[in-house]
Amino acid sequence: MEFNYQGKTVAFYTLGCKLNFSETSTMAQKFEDIGFQRTDFKEQADVYVLNSCSVTAESDKKSRNYIRSAIRRNPKALVLVTGCYAQLKANDLAQIEGVDYVLGSAEKLNVTSYLNNLVKTDETVISLTPFKEINDFHKAYSYGDRTRSFLKVQDGCNYFCTYCTIPMARGKSRNDTIDNTVEEAKLISQKGIKEVILTGVNIGDFGRSSNETFFDLVKALDEVEGIERYRISSIEPNLLTDEIIDFVANSKRFAPHFHLPLQSGSNEVLKLMKRKYNRELFAERVTHIKKVIPHAFIGVDVIAGTNGETEAYFSDTYNFLRDLDISQLHPFPYSERPNTAALKIDGVVPKTIRKERVQRLIELSNRKLRLFYEQSVGDMHSVLFEQSNVNNKILGWTDNYIRVEVPWDKNLVNKVFDVKLGNWGNENRLIGEIFT
Repeated sequence: MEFNYQGKTVAFYTLGCKLNFSETSTMAQKFEDIGFQRTDFKEQADVYVLNSCSVTAESDKKSRNYIRSAIRRNPKALVLVTGCYAQLKANDLAQIEGVDYVLGSAEKLNVTSYLNNLVKTDETVISLTPFKEINDFHKAYSYGDRTRSFLKVQDGCNYFCTYCTIPMARGKSRNDTIDNTVEEAKLISQKGIKEVILTGVNIGDFGRSSNETFFDLVKALDEVEGIERYRISSIEPNLLTDEIIDFVANSKRFAPHFHLPLQSGSNEVLKLMKRKYNRELFAERVTHIKKVIPHAFIGVDVIAGTNGETEAYFSDTYNFLRDLDISQLHPFPYSERPNTAALKIDGVVPKTIRKERVQRLIELSNRKLRLFYEQSVGDMHSVLFEQSNVNNKILGWTDNYIRVEVPWDKNLVNKVFDVKLGNWGNENRLIGEIFT
């Protein structure tokens, strides 16, 4: 006899990257398809699903805390944990009393098959495929935000950088075909969503499992009607080619917005990390972007205090970034991850020094971002407005990722208008003037 889930509630919590958010939305849709009503994670629910992250030790800690909070909220609820932390540390999660299922990366999007009529398990059930055997690509995209969607175009990674566990959590690089990915974009367009962020673990590696290329994907997506703009999420600098940059410069829909993981501005540290580029190549990419798209936004990831990073090497990074024409930094303190090669590198940086280095990078980033905004005052840009009313203001993002505010008008929601950028508003925003 098939169990009736009508009227049952499910709550989700997502930690980590945009890829996780796209997958959570797809999991939620599977629950809704069999009768569940989605509720907030802070509310009492029949089922709790935590989509975890394990990029840092702090991410692991947050995952555990959210799991325990759900169990306290409703001890009778069925609790399922998935995501990278689940794949990497399943046995640790199984020790938390009240967790019913720990699902690996390959099992994540089959989550509803583990409901077992909502009967709690006597012991935690672990279901995961070893990362070397994860072969299938599961499509996903986020929804629920009228303005934008995260579209999963790629999964897994073959790089094995010394500080990173993601290949062990996500498996090898793989993707769907361009044709199927375009069909997903069309479905998003039919929902009235105007902006799509392409997400993955290593999106520039798209095509490895379909004998296609990321550049071919970009060109195909640019033809999908109804989508106003695409953003390329983090892409490895060695995979961001001049032809991709040149295409974005002249495309109909791809925004002049790049997010590049540098991780270190010291070639010596990049070698220790086993990154596939040097800082000279990174600088070439930035220079070419600014040459063909002078107003482009360039965000940069950087890790401070990794094993082997001396004060001199950090100074190299700081000075390199200071002199580079970029818009914003996303600095992170190095976090030791089990079973990574970085643990064998000599020269452990004390955590206090890591924090100090991150703070210096944050201050540099603030100056960079303010300068980028100030240089844009007086410019005209297209702005996609969001649905929230914030202190009688409606907010939006320009194509080149500048936050803009104008007086609240519900008729602007999820629409794109040309806006002239003015002076500073509130909380790192520019005041805009709409031109219709």
